[in-house]
Amino acid sequence: MKGEVVYLYAFDVANEIATSRVQEILSEKPFPFEIRMDRTLPKDMPLYKPLAIEPHTLPAKLGGREVSFLIRVYDVGVVTVMMRREVEAPALGDLIPFHNPRLDDDETLDSVALKLCAQVCSSLTELMVGQSECPPPPEAYTVFCLTEIAGVSDANLWLAENRRAVAGLLSETSASHLSESQITEVLRIQRSFENTDLAIIDWDAALVVDLGGYTDDVLYALELANLQLEEFRVMDRRLDAYLDRAYADLDRRAMPMFGAATKTLRHLRRFRVDVAKLTDEVTHITKFFGDWYLARVYLGARDRFYLDQWRASVEQRLAQLDKLYSVVHAEVNEQRMLWLEIIIVIFFAFDLLILLVLKR
Repeated sequence: MKGEVVYLYAFDVANEIATSRVQEILSEKPFPFEIRMDRTLPKDMPLYKPLAIEPHTLPAKLGGREVSFLIRVYDVGVVTVMMRREVEAPALGDLIPFHNPRLDDDETLDSVALKLCAQVCSSLTELMVGQSECPPPPEAYTVFCLTEIAGVSDANLWLAENRRAVAGLLSETSASHLSESQITEVLRIQRSFENTDLAIIDWDAALVVDLGGYTDDVLYALELANLQLEEFRVMDRRLDAYLDRAYADLDRRAMPMFGAATKTLRHLRRFRVDVAKLTDEVTHITKFFGDWYLARVYLGARDRFYLDQWRASVEQRLAQLDKLYSVVHAEVNEQRMLWLEIIIVIFFAFDLLILLVLKR
């Protein structure tokens, strides 16, 4: 069998990137990334096209073979790095070592992706809004793509005969050790449009079979789902920081009238607007998926990555924080009203005292 192993990395580097003003990335002219439209799709539906470059000057090798790179920049503040390496193996189990490999110079793929992301951010600094101080740990995903399987013309029949081996590859475990329930779970989310193509999506890796030789469209759908997972993870970490701040504010016994509570509430509400805008934009980049094959691939990945649960969790915690700080804000206003009433009473008493003195 022949194909390639693809490593997808997504980095949340800013709140927004002005991609319309990007002239070059890493001294190369970027191009709008497009996928080939071979299947049925909605008519007159605009496709989201991130900026992309293919740096050719990176001397990286994995197992003696060159690794190619593709870097994409999304206006939602995400930089993705794709690494591809051709593979050829007699059996699926021989591909298991490619889950967590090192380059021939003993450098990890994660560190290479991180360096590339840092270089891209350095070249786009002036076009980034709300840039992160340093790229966070990436959301990584591995995809095994097979474009040629000896003696096979029907990918679905091949899967039926090799379901244990496929589950072993995606589980990174010897196929003979897997239970039937684990095999069923690994193969639970699978998509196919024709007998020559197949996509099986697991949590940490996926297997894409296309005997026609074109897998970029499925890879793009998986990358977008992986990107959304990274965005929601970053939002979740930010909300953790706000929760810690909320607990710290509530632990203070004395609440200042013009102190941290009002400022933090204003900051939180601004953050909530940013999150609402970001979730809408992140969701918008997949709106081109209509009622066709890639839509089902994306929905399968969304199910496997629990994107709906991540988004619901972020929105629920954000609503709780807003309610919490609203209570604090109300308490501050009550204190202000109390002091205002006290001041009015003092001035009223002072006026009475002056009147009594003048009458004497």
